[in-house]
Amino acid sequence: MLQDLRKREADGQPIRVALVGAGAMGIGTAWQIGRTPGMRLVAIVDLAEVQARKAAVAYGQPYTLVEPGARQPRDGSVALLHEPFTLLDRADPGIDVLLEATNTISFAARVCLAAMDRGCHVVLMNAEVDLAVGPLLAHHAARRGVVVTSDAGDQHGVLMRMIDEIQLWAFRIVMAGNIKGSLDRHATAAGLEEEARIRNLNPIQCCAYTDGTKLNIEMALVANAAGLPPAVLGMAGPRAKRVEDVFGLFDFDGYGDTGVVDYILGAEPGGGVFVVGHCDDPLQREYLKYYKLGQGPYYLLYRPYHLCHLETTRAIALAALYGKAVLRHGLPRTADVYAFAKRDLVAGDELPHGIGGDHTYGLIAPAPPAEAQRWLPITLLDTEGGALPRLVRPVACDTPLTLDDVDLPETALVRLVAQQQAVLGGGAAV
Repeated sequence: MLQDLRKREADGQPIRVALVGAGAMGIGTAWQIGRTPGMRLVAIVDLAEVQARKAAVAYGQPYTLVEPGARQPRDGSVALLHEPFTLLDRADPGIDVLLEATNTISFAARVCLAAMDRGCHVVLMNAEVDLAVGPLLAHHAARRGVVVTSDAGDQHGVLMRMIDEIQLWAFRIVMAGNIKGSLDRHATAAGLEEEARIRNLNPIQCCAYTDGTKLNIEMALVANAAGLPPAVLGMAGPRAKRVEDVFGLFDFDGYGDTGVVDYILGAEPGGGVFVVGHCDDPLQREYLKYYKLGQGPYYLLYRPYHLCHLETTRAIALAALYGKAVLRHGLPRTADVYAFAKRDLVAGDELPHGIGGDHTYGLIAPAPPAEAQRWLPITLLDTEGGALPRLVRPVACDTPLTLDDVDLPETALVRLVAQQQAVLGGGAAV
């Protein structure tokens, strides 16, 4: 890959990237693109001009603020825009890959669809839109002859890379696992303001990490791509000191021939991911014993890090150079993430934030749940513009919200999910 990128650099044909969303990850990715041969950042989009400027400074090249309706700079400087459609409405937007790094869902979906309509590949540093309408985006990408892919550096992307390699060895996947540092399902954004400031995060985003919703979303993406359901609602998530403790914490024999997704809590190496594979071939087990992987037939493989923005350029290159995705959605869905009440909710409560909000957290469960349950996928609580979702009846703390509990406004996202359901059978019937 690096050799091919260097050739693109030498030939004067770099991969042209547009970054949408200049938060913490977007700024880091801008820096990385600026140090990767064969890539150029041609546009940065963010509502906050100060954030776009920070990303441009990190990238390290001159930039030009482009007002709506104005032409893109022709001097090679990076275009800074308040919205992406100034760029994407053009017949030739001059980009090869759009990198979606916002924490929106409905807006992100519209941007991705518009980019693919212009022949651009799409890399998602946005797990929320990936889960909500990933199958629809993949369907649209296939029709346009482009690639939409999850990022290579977040946990779900790293796990899929490991799974691909371990399956190449002819191992059966028993568990794909995350290593989470801490968990507080009832965390609130207000209570995490200082923590968010220290970590340079939005408090809503920080809350989605702390209450476990983000973890569940990422593992649902792995579940759907690899066909690995959760064994229990929300996964087991036992506490551990070391990743090697998984052998005593999970009943691998009990999963049969179907692997699962899960996680361990508080273990070292922090920030890592792991996969447990099964191999019972006598010849291979002798080799694996020699390689110091243990007696088998279960083998633990782990990566002590995932580096988010540092690895994003891999996903960009895979899409642009080889037409390959890090993670491809499987249908029918294996799992989804459903909304649960963080506290006793009463009829009339409005839900200004689903993911990372003060009212709900998300738990992974097999999809679809029993027909009578009608559990509400948490991504449907996206509140971009217009009226807010509103409870029509009370919901007790730590119980699931259903489609009958909530008055969902007719948003663009609800329409996209309905379209996905009609075309592909993916997502909730709304």
